[in-house]
Amino acid sequence: MAIFSVNGADLFYEVHGDPNGKNTVAFLNGVMASTSSWYLLEPVFRKAGFRIVLHDFKGQLKSSKPEGPYTFAEHCEEFKALLDHLGVEKVHLVGTSYGGEVAMKMAILYPELVGSISLIDSVSELDPVCKGFVTGWKVLCDTHDGETFFWGMAPSIYGPKFIENNQEMLAQRAKAIKNDPDGYLEGQKTLYDTFANDVYMTDELCRIQCPALILVGNDDILKPYKFSKIIWDNIKDSECVILPECGHVSIFERPKELESAIFGFIMKHVM
Repeated sequence: MAIFSVNGADLFYEVHGDPNGKNTVAFLNGVMASTSSWYLLEPVFRKAGFRIVLHDFKGQLKSSKPEGPYTFAEHCEEFKALLDHLGVEKVHLVGTSYGGEVAMKMAILYPELVGSISLIDSVSELDPVCKGFVTGWKVLCDTHDGETFFWGMAPSIYGPKFIENNQEMLAQRAKAIKNDPDGYLEGQKTLYDTFANDVYMTDELCRIQCPALILVGNDDILKPYKFSKIIWDNIKDSECVILPECGHVSIFERPKELESAIFGFIMKHVM
C-alpha cells in the first residue's frame, strides 16, 4: 500500500502478486468502490503469477479529492503515470462501471499499453434514466450522512435477490460510511459530475483494437444491457457475457462467474 503523487493529486495504490511477473492485470474501481472491492477477484491472478495493480482514482475513498469535475482522459493520464512509475509496459484492464469507462478510454488513448479490456456493467453514453439516478445520488450526498446515502442508492445498484439475501452485509457497508470518512460523499459528487459530463465515447469505440470482453448483469437497472450492446456492437470482435440474476454490482453479486469469465478471457491473450 502506497501513495503516488501526480498532477497535484495523491493516488492510493496497492501492488499484489509477483512484482516481477511477466503479466500484469489492473483492476479499475466503480465510482463508489475502493481497492478492497477487488479482493474476491484478484486471488486467481496471484496464483497464476500475475502482478496485480489496484488504485483509487482521485476523488475516491483513499485518494485525495481535488476540486473537479475531472475528465476520463485525466484519470487515464494519471493511471498511466502510475503504471510508468511501476515499470508496467503492458497491462490487462478489468474495470467495473466507472472503471470500465476509464478502461475504454485507456484503450483509445494508449493502445500500445493495453493488452485487453474486460468491462463490467459499463456504458459509453447516457440516457435520462441513468442521469436521473446520478442526480438522485447527489441529493443523497447532500444529507452528509453516509448511511442515509447508502440505503437511498442501494436499490438502484444491487439486484433484488442480492439485497434480499445479504441484508447484514449491506448494513455493515452502510455503517462503514455513515460518518463520511475522508470526505467520501463530496468526492462522490465530483465523480458523478465527471461521469455525467464526460462519459460519452461511443463514436470513439471503433478505435479500440485490443481484445475486449463485455459483461453485464441482466437485472442491472442503472446501466442495463442496452448499453453493453452498444459497446459490443462498436468494438470489433468483442465478446459479451450476460450474468443471470445479477444487478449492477456484479463484482459482489457474481464474483465466481466473473472470475471464470475474466480469467479465462485474459489467459487467452497473455503475452
